[in-house]
Amino acid sequence: MEKNSKIYVAGHRGMVGSAIYRKLVKEGYTNIITRTSAELDLRNQQAVSEFFATEKPDYVFLAA
Repeated sequence: MEKNSKIYVAGHRGMVGSAIYRKLVKEGYTNIITRTSAELDLRNQQAVSEFFATEKPDYVFLAA
């Protein structure tokens, strides 16, 4: 991954997701996307499709 790659971390507030997020920041990744469950309900297929169409992340870490 490039340091400026767009990276989405789903579940960034949990134990695993927050560890992934902290590691990415520590390693110098600068374009990390996060959403709370209130902002993006991963059970809502339409909302998820719209999110991915808009944000177009290069990489996804699913820890939710």
